[in-house]
Amino acid sequence: MNAKTTISISEARKKIFDIASEVQCPGIYYTFTEKGKPKAVVMGVEEFESWAETLEVIKDFPDIKKDVTQANKEHKSGDYISLTDLLKKKNALRSNSAKKSSKGTK
Repeated sequence: MNAKTTISISEARKKIFDIASEVQCPGIYYTFTEKGKPKAVVMGVEEFESWAETLEVIKDFPDIKKDVTQANKEHKSGDYISLTDLLKKKNALRSNSAKKSSKGTK
């Protein structure tokens, strides 16, 4: 549910506790106006944090849609390496035999 309510700041002041409660529901937000012009938006903290995280991901990975499409193509064609194999290749993951032998050396 995406529900936007536009009210004046003066009206919002009278209803601030109700507004604070309402915006806890996902998709509910208020636009406050001053002299008929939008001035501020109020939304719940969880939704705000979600938006902020999304913006951060977009900033860090500007081509994410293209990257995901490419990764899906590579996966379908079998042109990939598993995380376990990658870690083994980089010597970051010891084999099971190395784990077993190191237990007795402590």
